[in-house]
Amino acid sequence: MENILGLVALACGLIVGLGAMGASIGIALMGGKFLESSARQPELMNELQTKMFILAGLIDAAFLIGVAIALLFAFAKPFAI
Repeated sequence: MENILGLVALACGLIVGLGAMGASIGIALMGGKFLESSARQPELMNELQTKMFILAGLIDAAFLIGVAIALLFAFAKPFAI
């Protein structure tokens, strides 16, 4: 029983940690590509900025879904017997 709860706590930490790392890398890559493309074609900067903010929200939403699942595992204890 304690072993299962310990593994659930470890899984919650991995979900949040890897999710945060993936989201930050994704937003960093997207921001870099946005700067490259706006430097090449400054006339498209407004359209690209709108698309960048929409994608940044979607990337953060995926991370927050992972946090919600980790909180579900941590507090609801779905694997407890």
